[in-house]
Amino acid sequence: MPILSRRRLWTTTVTLALALALGVAGPASAADVNNVKNAGFESGLTNWTCSASSGTTVSSPVHGGSAALKATPAGQDNAQCVQTVAVKPNATYTLSAWVQGGYAYLGATGTGTTDVSTWTPDSATWKQLTTTFTTGASTTSVTVYTHGWYGQAAYLADDVSVYGPDGGGGGDPTPTVPAAPAGLAVSGTSSSSVSLSWNAVSGATGYNVYRNGTKITAVTGASATVTGLAASTSYSFQVTAVNSAGESVKSGAVTGTTTASQGNGGGALPKHAVTGYWQNFNNGATVQKLSAVQSQYDIIAVAFADATTTPGAVTFNLDSAGLGGYTVDQFKADIKAKQAAGKKVVVSVGGQNGTVSVTDPTSAANFANSVYALMQTYGFDGVDIDLENGLNATYMSQALRSLSAKAGAGLILTMAPQTIDMQSTSNAYFQTALNVKDILTVVNMQYYNSGSMLGCDGKVYSQGSVDFLTALACIQLEGG
Repeated sequence: MPILSRRRLWTTTVTLALALALGVAGPASAADVNNVKNAGFESGLTNWTCSASSGTTVSSPVHGGSAALKATPAGQDNAQCVQTVAVKPNATYTLSAWVQGGYAYLGATGTGTTDVSTWTPDSATWKQLTTTFTTGASTTSVTVYTHGWYGQAAYLADDVSVYGPDGGGGGDPTPTVPAAPAGLAVSGTSSSSVSLSWNAVSGATGYNVYRNGTKITAVTGASATVTGLAASTSYSFQVTAVNSAGESVKSGAVTGTTTASQGNGGGALPKHAVTGYWQNFNNGATVQKLSAVQSQYDIIAVAFADATTTPGAVTFNLDSAGLGGYTVDQFKADIKAKQAAGKKVVVSVGGQNGTVSVTDPTSAANFANSVYALMQTYGFDGVDIDLENGLNATYMSQALRSLSAKAGAGLILTMAPQTIDMQSTSNAYFQTALNVKDILTVVNMQYYNSGSMLGCDGKVYSQGSVDFLTALACIQLEGG
Protein backbone atom coordinates (compact mmCIF):
# COMPACT_ATOMS: atom_id res chain seq x y z
CA MET A 1 0.00 0.00 0.00
CA PRO A 2 1.18 3.60 -0.55
CA ILE A 3 3.20 5.10 2.30
CA LEU A 4 1.78 7.78 4.57
CA SER A 5 3.59 10.69 2.93
CA ARG A 6 2.04 9.80 -0.42
CA ARG A 7 -1.39 9.68 1.16
CA ARG A 8 -0.88 13.25 2.38
CA LEU A 9 -0.01 14.27 -1.14
CA TRP A 10 -3.23 12.64 -2.32
CA THR A 11 -5.21 14.65 0.24
CA THR A 12 -3.74 17.91 -1.04
CA THR A 13 -4.38 16.91 -4.65
CA VAL A 14 -7.94 15.81 -4.05
CA THR A 15 -8.76 18.94 -2.04
CA LEU A 16 -7.46 21.10 -4.88
CA ALA A 17 -9.35 19.10 -7.50
CA LEU A 18 -12.59 19.33 -5.54
CA ALA A 19 -12.16 23.05 -5.02
CA LEU A 20 -11.73 23.52 -8.75
CA ALA A 21 -14.64 21.23 -9.55
CA LEU A 22 -16.94 23.41 -7.44
CA GLY A 23 -16.28 26.30 -9.80
CA VAL A 24 -18.67 24.84 -12.36
CA ALA A 25 -18.28 26.17 -15.88
CA GLY A 26 -21.18 27.75 -17.69
CA PRO A 27 -23.19 26.04 -20.43
CA ALA A 28 -21.15 24.56 -23.28
CA SER A 29 -21.30 26.43 -26.56
CA ALA A 30 -22.44 24.87 -29.80
CA ALA A 31 -18.82 24.79 -31.00
CA ASP A 32 -17.53 22.78 -28.03
CA VAL A 33 -15.84 19.50 -28.96
CA ASN A 34 -13.79 16.74 -27.42
CA ASN A 35 -10.23 17.76 -28.22
CA VAL A 36 -8.63 14.42 -27.28
CA LYS A 37 -7.41 12.24 -30.14
CA ASN A 38 -8.02 8.48 -29.97
CA ALA A 39 -10.10 9.15 -26.86
CA GLY A 40 -11.43 5.59 -26.67
CA PHE A 41 -8.16 3.80 -27.56
CA GLU A 42 -9.76 2.18 -30.60
CA SER A 43 -6.50 2.93 -32.45
CA GLY A 44 -4.33 1.31 -29.81
CA LEU A 45 -1.96 3.73 -28.11
CA THR A 46 -1.79 6.13 -31.06
CA ASN A 47 -1.39 9.72 -29.76
CA TRP A 48 -0.67 8.38 -26.25
CA THR A 49 2.67 7.76 -24.52
CA CYS A 50 2.90 5.47 -21.49
CA SER A 51 5.84 5.37 -19.09
CA ALA A 52 8.07 2.29 -18.95
CA SER A 53 5.94 0.46 -21.54
CA SER A 54 3.29 0.16 -18.85
CA GLY A 55 0.29 0.63 -21.12
CA THR A 56 -1.53 -1.58 -23.57
CA THR A 57 -5.04 -1.81 -24.97
CA VAL A 58 -7.58 -4.51 -24.18
CA SER A 59 -10.84 -5.54 -25.78
CA SER A 60 -12.50 -6.39 -22.46
CA PRO A 61 -13.63 -4.83 -20.26
CA VAL A 62 -14.36 -1.57 -22.07
CA HIS A 63 -16.62 1.35 -21.20
CA GLY A 64 -17.49 2.12 -24.81
CA GLY A 65 -16.25 1.08 -28.21
CA SER A 66 -13.99 -1.87 -28.81
CA ALA A 67 -10.96 -1.05 -26.67
CA ALA A 68 -9.73 0.51 -23.44
CA LEU A 69 -6.37 1.41 -21.93
CA LYS A 70 -4.86 -0.97 -19.38
CA ALA A 71 -1.77 0.31 -17.57
CA THR A 72 0.12 -1.60 -14.88
CA PRO A 73 2.28 0.08 -12.20
CA ALA A 74 5.57 -1.69 -11.46
CA GLY A 75 8.34 -0.80 -9.03
CA GLN A 76 8.86 2.96 -9.01
CA ASP A 77 6.70 3.49 -12.10
CA ASN A 78 3.07 4.52 -11.63
CA ALA A 79 1.99 3.66 -15.20
CA GLN A 80 1.41 7.20 -16.44
CA CYS A 81 -0.04 7.65 -19.94
CA VAL A 82 -0.10 11.15 -21.47
CA GLN A 83 -1.33 13.05 -24.50
CA THR A 84 -0.66 16.64 -25.56
CA VAL A 85 -4.02 18.23 -26.40
CA ALA A 86 -4.50 21.46 -28.38
CA VAL A 87 -6.64 24.06 -26.59
CA LYS A 88 -7.57 27.74 -26.90
CA PRO A 89 -6.23 30.43 -24.55
CA ASN A 90 -8.51 31.87 -21.88
CA ALA A 91 -10.99 29.01 -22.24
CA THR A 92 -12.67 26.63 -19.80
CA TYR A 93 -12.57 22.87 -20.40
CA THR A 94 -14.11 19.84 -18.70
CA LEU A 95 -11.65 16.98 -18.30
CA SER A 96 -13.18 13.52 -17.80
CA ALA A 97 -12.48 9.82 -18.22
CA TRP A 98 -14.01 6.51 -17.23
CA VAL A 99 -11.79 4.29 -15.08
CA GLN A 100 -11.89 0.85 -13.47
CA GLY A 101 -9.53 -1.45 -11.57
CA GLY A 102 -6.74 -0.21 -9.32
CA TYR A 103 -6.12 3.31 -8.04
CA ALA A 104 -6.65 5.68 -10.99
CA TYR A 105 -5.71 9.33 -11.44
CA LEU A 106 -6.72 11.85 -14.10
CA GLY A 107 -5.21 15.29 -14.51
CA ALA A 108 -3.89 18.05 -16.74
CA THR A 109 -0.64 20.04 -16.58
CA GLY A 110 0.57 23.07 -18.47
CA THR A 111 -2.80 24.81 -18.23
CA GLY A 112 -1.21 28.22 -17.73
CA THR A 113 -3.31 28.68 -14.59
CA THR A 114 -3.83 26.01 -11.95
CA ASP A 115 -3.14 22.42 -12.96
CA VAL A 116 -5.80 19.92 -11.89
CA SER A 117 -6.03 16.31 -10.78
CA THR A 118 -8.64 13.91 -9.45
CA TRP A 119 -8.52 10.23 -8.48
CA THR A 120 -10.42 7.22 -7.19
CA PRO A 121 -9.40 4.10 -5.25
CA ASP A 122 -10.05 0.56 -6.50
CA SER A 123 -13.29 0.22 -8.44
CA ALA A 124 -14.83 -3.04 -9.64
CA THR A 125 -17.06 -1.17 -12.11
CA TRP A 126 -16.59 1.76 -14.46
CA LYS A 127 -16.48 5.12 -12.66
CA GLN A 128 -16.25 8.58 -14.24
CA LEU A 129 -13.60 11.03 -13.05
CA THR A 130 -14.34 14.68 -13.86
CA THR A 131 -12.73 18.05 -13.18
CA THR A 132 -12.44 21.42 -14.94
CA PHE A 133 -9.63 23.80 -15.78
CA THR A 134 -9.16 27.20 -17.40
CA THR A 135 -6.28 27.92 -19.77
CA GLY A 136 -3.96 30.89 -19.49
CA ALA A 137 -3.74 33.84 -21.86
CA SER A 138 -1.01 32.22 -23.97
CA THR A 139 -1.81 28.52 -23.47
CA THR A 140 -2.34 26.58 -26.71
CA SER A 141 -1.85 23.03 -25.41
CA VAL A 142 -2.07 21.04 -22.20
CA THR A 143 -0.79 17.62 -21.19
CA VAL A 144 -3.54 15.24 -20.14
CA TYR A 145 -2.51 12.22 -18.08
CA THR A 146 -3.78 9.12 -16.37
CA HIS A 147 -1.77 7.05 -13.93
CA GLY A 148 -2.14 4.44 -11.21
CA TRP A 149 -0.31 4.11 -7.91
CA TYR A 150 2.85 2.36 -6.80
CA GLY A 151 2.40 -1.30 -5.95
CA GLN A 152 -1.29 -1.30 -6.83
CA ALA A 153 -3.22 -3.30 -9.41
CA ALA A 154 -3.51 -2.29 -13.05
CA TYR A 155 -6.07 0.36 -13.89
CA LEU A 156 -8.22 0.76 -16.99
CA ALA A 157 -9.21 4.04 -18.64
CA ASP A 158 -11.58 4.74 -21.52
CA ASP A 159 -13.41 7.59 -23.25
CA VAL A 160 -11.08 10.40 -22.17
CA SER A 161 -12.44 13.87 -22.91
CA VAL A 162 -11.20 17.46 -22.87
CA TYR A 163 -14.50 19.10 -23.71
CA GLY A 164 -14.62 22.75 -24.64
CA PRO A 165 -13.73 25.15 -27.46
CA ASP A 166 -12.03 23.56 -30.46
CA GLY A 167 -8.29 23.95 -29.99
CA GLY A 168 -7.61 23.23 -33.64
CA GLY A 169 -5.71 20.01 -33.02
CA GLY A 170 -8.40 17.83 -34.52
CA GLY A 171 -10.14 15.33 -32.28
CA ASP A 172 -11.57 12.02 -33.41
CA PRO A 173 -13.41 12.26 -36.76
CA THR A 174 -17.18 11.93 -37.00
CA PRO A 175 -17.91 8.20 -37.36
CA THR A 176 -19.66 6.56 -40.29
CA VAL A 177 -21.79 3.42 -40.21
CA PRO A 178 -19.35 0.49 -39.94
CA ALA A 179 -19.06 -2.38 -42.37
CA ALA A 180 -20.58 -5.78 -41.68
CA PRO A 181 -18.28 -8.08 -39.66
CA ALA A 182 -16.40 -10.71 -41.63
CA GLY A 183 -15.00 -14.04 -40.53
CA LEU A 184 -17.86 -15.08 -38.25
CA ALA A 185 -17.14 -18.59 -36.97
CA VAL A 186 -18.09 -20.99 -34.19
CA SER A 187 -15.12 -21.24 -31.81
CA GLY A 188 -16.59 -23.66 -29.29
CA THR A 189 -19.74 -25.43 -28.11
CA SER A 190 -21.11 -27.10 -25.01
CA SER A 191 -24.45 -28.71 -24.26
CA SER A 192 -25.92 -25.28 -23.46
CA SER A 193 -23.75 -22.71 -25.24
CA VAL A 194 -22.15 -21.69 -28.52
CA SER A 195 -19.06 -19.48 -28.65
CA LEU A 196 -18.59 -17.17 -31.64
CA SER A 197 -15.71 -15.07 -32.93
CA TRP A 198 -15.31 -12.68 -35.85
CA ASN A 199 -12.95 -10.09 -37.27
CA ALA A 200 -12.96 -6.68 -35.59
CA VAL A 201 -14.45 -3.89 -37.71
CA SER A 202 -12.70 -0.53 -38.00
CA GLY A 203 -14.75 2.25 -36.44
CA ALA A 204 -17.11 -0.09 -34.60
CA THR A 205 -17.80 0.55 -30.93
CA GLY A 206 -19.73 -2.66 -30.37
CA TYR A 207 -21.48 -5.62 -31.94
CA ASN A 208 -24.99 -7.09 -31.88
CA VAL A 209 -25.40 -10.87 -31.97
CA TYR A 210 -28.48 -12.40 -33.61
CA ARG A 211 -29.80 -15.94 -33.16
CA ASN A 212 -32.24 -17.17 -35.78
CA GLY A 213 -32.81 -13.54 -36.83
CA THR A 214 -33.50 -12.13 -33.34
CA LYS A 215 -31.03 -9.92 -31.47
CA ILE A 216 -30.01 -11.68 -28.25
CA THR A 217 -27.00 -9.77 -26.91
CA ALA A 218 -24.62 -6.87 -27.47
CA VAL A 219 -20.87 -7.04 -26.85
CA THR A 220 -17.91 -4.71 -27.24
CA GLY A 221 -15.27 -7.24 -28.34
CA ALA A 222 -15.04 -9.48 -31.38
CA SER A 223 -16.34 -12.60 -29.63
CA ALA A 224 -19.38 -13.75 -27.69
CA THR A 225 -20.72 -16.83 -25.95
CA VAL A 226 -24.43 -17.47 -26.30
CA THR A 227 -25.75 -19.44 -23.32
CA GLY A 228 -29.05 -20.97 -22.26
CA LEU A 229 -29.36 -23.15 -25.36
CA ALA A 230 -30.90 -26.60 -25.68
CA ALA A 231 -28.63 -29.62 -26.01
CA SER A 232 -28.13 -31.27 -29.41
CA THR A 233 -29.76 -28.35 -31.23
CA SER A 234 -28.61 -26.29 -34.24
CA TYR A 235 -28.88 -22.50 -34.28
CA SER A 236 -28.17 -19.84 -36.92
CA PHE A 237 -26.08 -16.84 -35.86
CA GLN A 238 -25.31 -13.45 -37.42
CA VAL A 239 -23.48 -10.37 -36.15
CA THR A 240 -23.67 -6.64 -36.87
CA ALA A 241 -21.24 -3.82 -36.06
CA VAL A 242 -22.48 -0.62 -34.42
CA ASN A 243 -21.28 2.87 -33.51
CA SER A 244 -22.88 6.25 -32.93
CA ALA A 245 -23.63 6.55 -36.65
CA GLY A 246 -25.74 3.39 -36.78
CA GLU A 247 -25.74 -0.38 -37.29
CA SER A 248 -24.21 -2.30 -40.18
CA VAL A 249 -25.99 -4.88 -42.26
CA LYS A 250 -25.87 -8.41 -40.87
CA SER A 251 -22.89 -10.65 -41.46
CA GLY A 252 -23.15 -13.95 -43.23
CA ALA A 253 -24.81 -16.64 -41.11
CA VAL A 254 -23.07 -19.55 -39.41
CA THR A 255 -24.62 -22.59 -37.78
CA GLY A 256 -23.67 -23.70 -34.29
CA THR A 257 -24.82 -27.02 -32.86
CA THR A 258 -24.76 -27.71 -29.14
CA THR A 259 -23.39 -30.99 -27.84
CA ALA A 260 -25.41 -33.71 -26.16
CA SER A 261 -26.14 -33.29 -22.47
CA GLN A 262 -23.77 -35.31 -20.29
CA GLY A 263 -24.84 -34.61 -16.73
CA ASN A 264 -23.70 -31.76 -14.53
CA GLY A 265 -20.31 -31.26 -16.22
CA GLY A 266 -18.39 -31.45 -12.97
CA GLY A 267 -18.26 -35.20 -12.48
CA ALA A 268 -19.17 -36.91 -9.22
CA LEU A 269 -17.42 -34.39 -7.00
CA PRO A 270 -18.70 -33.67 -3.50
CA LYS A 271 -20.23 -30.27 -2.76
CA HIS A 272 -17.13 -29.28 -0.80
CA ALA A 273 -14.14 -30.62 -2.76
CA VAL A 274 -10.54 -30.51 -1.54
CA THR A 275 -7.82 -29.82 -4.11
CA GLY A 276 -4.16 -30.72 -3.67
CA TYR A 277 -1.04 -30.49 -5.85
CA TRP A 278 1.23 -33.41 -6.70
CA GLN A 279 4.65 -32.59 -8.18
CA ASN A 280 5.85 -34.54 -11.20
CA PHE A 281 9.44 -33.78 -10.19
CA ASN A 282 11.65 -33.81 -7.09
CA ASN A 283 11.27 -30.40 -5.44
CA GLY A 284 13.01 -31.31 -2.20
CA ALA A 285 9.92 -32.61 -0.45
CA THR A 286 9.35 -36.29 0.24
CA VAL A 287 9.04 -38.08 -3.09
CA GLN A 288 5.75 -39.91 -3.50
CA LYS A 289 3.83 -41.62 -6.23
CA LEU A 290 0.37 -40.49 -7.23
CA SER A 291 -1.03 -43.59 -5.58
CA ALA A 292 0.26 -42.32 -2.21
CA VAL A 293 -1.86 -39.15 -2.28
CA GLN A 294 -4.27 -39.23 0.66
CA SER A 295 -7.88 -40.14 -0.06
CA GLN A 296 -9.10 -36.85 1.44
CA TYR A 297 -8.11 -35.05 -1.77
CA ASP A 298 -10.96 -34.96 -4.28
CA ILE A 299 -9.10 -33.13 -7.07
CA ILE A 300 -5.41 -33.85 -7.65
CA ALA A 301 -3.58 -31.25 -9.74
CA VAL A 302 -0.44 -32.66 -11.35
CA ALA A 303 2.14 -29.88 -11.37
CA PHE A 304 3.25 -28.92 -13.94
CA ALA A 305 2.85 -29.06 -17.69
CA ASP A 306 5.74 -27.47 -19.62
CA ALA A 307 5.68 -24.78 -22.29
CA THR A 308 7.00 -25.66 -25.75
CA THR A 309 8.50 -23.59 -28.55
CA THR A 310 5.07 -23.51 -30.20
CA PRO A 311 3.15 -20.44 -28.92
CA GLY A 312 0.43 -21.52 -26.48
CA ALA A 313 1.23 -25.23 -26.63
CA VAL A 314 2.16 -27.31 -23.58
CA THR A 315 3.59 -30.75 -23.01
CA PHE A 316 4.12 -33.00 -19.99
CA ASN A 317 7.27 -34.70 -18.78
CA LEU A 318 7.39 -37.12 -15.86
CA ASP A 319 10.74 -36.91 -14.02
CA SER A 320 11.06 -40.66 -13.56
CA ALA A 321 14.64 -40.46 -12.31
CA GLY A 322 13.84 -37.75 -9.77
CA LEU A 323 10.81 -39.69 -8.58
CA GLY A 324 12.70 -42.88 -7.75
CA GLY A 325 12.08 -44.71 -11.01
CA TYR A 326 8.35 -43.95 -11.20
CA THR A 327 7.43 -44.90 -14.77
CA VAL A 328 4.93 -43.33 -17.15
CA ASP A 329 2.95 -46.58 -17.25
CA GLN A 330 2.74 -46.65 -13.44
CA PHE A 331 1.68 -43.02 -13.45
CA LYS A 332 -1.12 -43.67 -15.97
CA ALA A 333 -2.29 -46.68 -13.98
CA ASP A 334 -2.37 -44.60 -10.79
CA ILE A 335 -4.50 -41.97 -12.51
CA LYS A 336 -7.02 -44.65 -13.46
CA ALA A 337 -7.01 -46.00 -9.91
CA LYS A 338 -7.69 -42.57 -8.45
CA GLN A 339 -10.52 -42.05 -10.92
CA ALA A 340 -11.98 -45.43 -10.02
CA ALA A 341 -12.03 -44.21 -6.41
CA GLY A 342 -14.06 -41.17 -7.44
CA LYS A 343 -11.17 -38.70 -7.63
CA LYS A 344 -10.36 -36.26 -10.43
CA VAL A 345 -6.84 -35.77 -11.77
CA VAL A 346 -6.00 -32.65 -13.77
CA VAL A 347 -2.81 -31.30 -15.29
CA SER A 348 -1.74 -27.92 -13.92
CA VAL A 349 -0.36 -25.28 -16.27
CA GLY A 350 1.90 -22.55 -14.94
CA GLY A 351 3.28 -22.19 -11.43
CA GLN A 352 5.69 -19.53 -10.23
CA ASN A 353 8.18 -20.17 -13.02
CA GLY A 354 5.82 -21.43 -15.71
CA THR A 355 5.13 -19.04 -18.57
CA VAL A 356 2.59 -20.04 -21.21
CA SER A 357 1.56 -17.24 -23.56
CA VAL A 358 -1.93 -17.38 -25.10
CA THR A 359 -2.37 -14.04 -26.85
CA ASP A 360 -4.05 -14.68 -30.20
CA PRO A 361 -6.38 -17.17 -31.93
CA THR A 362 -3.48 -19.38 -33.05
CA SER A 363 -1.93 -19.76 -29.60
CA ALA A 364 -5.41 -20.28 -28.13
CA ALA A 365 -5.98 -23.17 -30.53
CA ASN A 366 -2.51 -24.57 -29.75
CA PHE A 367 -3.26 -24.48 -26.03
CA ALA A 368 -6.61 -26.25 -26.38
CA ASN A 369 -5.25 -28.88 -28.76
CA SER A 370 -2.17 -29.65 -26.66
CA VAL A 371 -4.05 -29.88 -23.35
CA TYR A 372 -6.66 -32.14 -24.94
CA ALA A 373 -3.86 -34.32 -26.33
CA LEU A 374 -2.44 -34.69 -22.80
CA MET A 375 -5.89 -35.64 -21.53
CA GLN A 376 -6.08 -38.34 -24.20
CA THR A 377 -2.54 -39.59 -23.56
CA TYR A 378 -2.48 -39.69 -19.76
CA GLY A 379 -6.17 -39.80 -18.87
CA PHE A 380 -6.34 -36.40 -17.16
CA ASP A 381 -9.86 -35.19 -16.35
CA GLY A 382 -9.05 -31.60 -17.24
CA VAL A 383 -6.75 -28.67 -16.59
CA ASP A 384 -5.77 -26.32 -13.77
CA ILE A 385 -4.85 -22.74 -14.75
CA ASP A 386 -2.07 -21.59 -12.41
CA LEU A 387 -0.48 -18.86 -14.54
CA GLU A 388 1.27 -16.43 -12.20
CA ASN A 389 2.95 -14.35 -14.90
CA GLY A 390 -0.12 -12.86 -16.52
CA LEU A 391 -2.73 -14.03 -19.02
CA ASN A 392 -4.93 -12.61 -21.76
CA ALA A 393 -8.57 -12.95 -20.73
CA THR A 394 -9.92 -12.87 -24.28
CA TYR A 395 -7.76 -15.61 -25.74
CA MET A 396 -7.41 -17.80 -22.64
CA SER A 397 -11.22 -17.82 -22.45
CA GLN A 398 -11.33 -18.76 -26.13
CA ALA A 399 -8.82 -21.56 -25.52
CA LEU A 400 -10.80 -22.97 -22.59
CA ARG A 401 -14.04 -22.82 -24.57
CA SER A 402 -12.39 -24.75 -27.36
CA LEU A 403 -11.03 -27.31 -24.89
CA SER A 404 -14.50 -27.70 -23.39
CA ALA A 405 -15.95 -28.32 -26.83
CA LYS A 406 -13.40 -31.10 -27.39
CA ALA A 407 -13.58 -32.70 -23.94
CA GLY A 408 -17.32 -32.44 -23.38
CA ALA A 409 -19.32 -31.66 -20.27
CA GLY A 410 -17.15 -33.89 -18.06
CA LEU A 411 -14.21 -31.47 -18.25
CA ILE A 412 -12.78 -30.46 -14.87
CA LEU A 413 -11.56 -26.86 -15.06
CA THR A 414 -9.89 -25.31 -12.02
CA MET A 415 -7.98 -22.07 -11.46
CA ALA A 416 -5.38 -21.10 -8.86
CA PRO A 417 -4.97 -17.31 -9.03
CA GLN A 418 -2.87 -15.25 -6.65
CA THR A 419 -4.79 -12.95 -4.31
CA ILE A 420 -3.75 -9.85 -6.30
CA ASP A 421 -5.30 -11.41 -9.43
CA MET A 422 -8.76 -11.51 -7.82
CA GLN A 423 -8.89 -8.03 -6.28
CA SER A 424 -11.10 -6.70 -9.05
CA THR A 425 -13.29 -8.03 -11.86
CA SER A 426 -11.17 -5.89 -14.20
CA ASN A 427 -8.14 -8.13 -13.57
CA ALA A 428 -7.50 -10.55 -16.41
CA TYR A 429 -7.65 -13.66 -14.18
CA PHE A 430 -10.97 -12.63 -12.64
CA GLN A 431 -12.33 -11.73 -16.09
CA THR A 432 -11.30 -15.13 -17.44
CA ALA A 433 -13.09 -16.88 -14.59
CA LEU A 434 -16.25 -14.89 -15.32
CA ASN A 435 -15.95 -15.58 -19.05
CA VAL A 436 -15.96 -19.36 -18.49
CA LYS A 437 -18.13 -19.44 -15.38
CA ASP A 438 -20.54 -21.97 -16.86
CA ILE A 439 -17.78 -24.57 -17.42
CA LEU A 440 -15.59 -23.68 -14.42
CA THR A 441 -15.41 -26.28 -11.64
CA VAL A 442 -13.72 -24.30 -8.87
CA VAL A 443 -11.39 -21.36 -8.19
CA ASN A 444 -8.75 -22.14 -5.55
CA MET A 445 -7.25 -18.74 -4.75
CA GLN A 446 -3.77 -18.78 -3.20
CA TYR A 447 -4.69 -17.49 0.24
CA TYR A 448 -1.41 -18.92 1.51
CA ASN A 449 0.80 -16.99 -0.93
CA SER A 450 0.07 -13.35 -0.17
CA GLY A 451 0.77 -10.29 1.89
CA SER A 452 -1.88 -7.97 3.28
CA MET A 453 -4.74 -7.37 0.84
CA LEU A 454 -7.89 -5.31 0.48
CA GLY A 455 -11.18 -7.03 1.32
CA CYS A 456 -14.56 -6.42 -0.28
CA ASP A 457 -15.21 -3.67 2.29
CA GLY A 458 -12.11 -1.73 1.23
CA LYS A 459 -10.26 -2.51 4.47
CA VAL A 460 -6.81 -4.09 4.65
CA TYR A 461 -6.51 -7.64 6.05
CA SER A 462 -3.40 -9.61 6.97
CA GLN A 463 -2.74 -13.11 5.67
CA GLY A 464 -3.42 -16.06 7.94
CA SER A 465 -6.61 -14.92 9.64
CA VAL A 466 -10.24 -15.92 9.27
CA ASP A 467 -11.07 -12.30 8.43
CA PHE A 468 -8.51 -12.42 5.60
CA LEU A 469 -10.11 -15.51 4.09
CA THR A 470 -13.61 -14.12 4.47
CA ALA A 471 -12.86 -10.65 3.11
CA LEU A 472 -11.12 -11.97 0.00
CA ALA A 473 -13.69 -14.70 -0.65
CA CYS A 474 -16.30 -11.94 -0.43
CA ILE A 475 -14.71 -10.18 -3.43
CA GLN A 476 -15.18 -13.29 -5.56
CA LEU A 477 -18.75 -13.82 -4.38
CA GLU A 478 -19.73 -10.21 -5.03
CA GLY A 479 -17.87 -10.12 -8.35
CA GLY A 480 -19.72 -13.07 -9.81
